[in-house]
Amino acid sequence: MHDVGDVHEHVAVHVDDLAFALKDPEAFAKTLHEKHGFNLKGTRELSFHLGANFTQDKDGTLCMSPTKCISDCLMKSHEKMFGEKPKQTVLSPLEPGDHPELDASELLDDDGMQQFQSLIGSLQWILSLGRFDTVCDVMSLSSFCVVPRRGHLEQLKRVCGHLMKMQHLTI
Repeated sequence: MHDVGDVHEHVAVHVDDLAFALKDPEAFAKTLHEKHGFNLKGTRELSFHLGANFTQDKDGTLCMSPTKCISDCLMKSHEKMFGEKPKQTVLSPLEPGDHPELDASELLDDDGMQQFQSLIGSLQWILSLGRFDTVCDVMSLSSFCVVPRRGHLEQLKRVCGHLMKMQHLTI
């Protein structure tokens, strides 16, 4: 972050991905290319970065949503693992009164455990992209990654369905 008087300029770096909000983004991109030898691709108005979609509302406010990540990553993973799209009939990530810590269903086999851990990883990335409405549910269920049960996987599938149903929510 850099204070340039009337605004703050920002450069966000994640491994080899950049997003920047500057008064003169073209000059910055030119400096990176000519002075530092960076080959930049996609230097245009921000619309997608690290799995998040970016738009502007009618007032010009920048809005972020993991819509593409949810539809591409989560839905495709769910379909590949279970042969169906997540059920989008739920209104909340978990049933009211659900207590994953009390689940006594059978332990998952190695394949089920891999499915559970894969979904948890995808959901944790979606949380980091701003879907805070599922943070308690995902973090509760992630505590069972070492020894998940059938009921935990079913609860996780419900969280996926909720995210698919509400995938267009933005920050």
